[in-house]
Amino acid sequence: MTRDLAKFPTDPNGNMLWHMALEGDDLLQPREIQFSVIFPSQEKALEFGGVLLANNQKLSFCPYLENPENPWEITAYPEMPASYDNIIGYQMLLETHARKFDGVYDGWYCPPQ
Repeated sequence: MTRDLAKFPTDPNGNMLWHMALEGDDLLQPREIQFSVIFPSQEKALEFGGVLLANNQKLSFCPYLENPENPWEITAYPEMPASYDNIIGYQMLLETHARKFDGVYDGWYCPPQ
């Protein structure tokens, strides 16, 4: 398979999607993708979680022990095909809204399909 740089740019998101495609994952199949944002306080994390809930987003909230400066994590679980445009679009949306609550985007994960 030849890498299409329009679908799989050479950045962390494109590399992860390319690896998934090489493993035989059908990226066009909608699935839950986990996007995490970390926060400096429980209060700010919960405020951001409220924004996601008001927009009908499924989420989880938990302590995040790996970063003492941002010890609270909100993970959103949108369902979508795992395309580069979808990943980047949702990431940018989270970053824009999380910034208002001092949130830091911490990446995404998608179990293989």
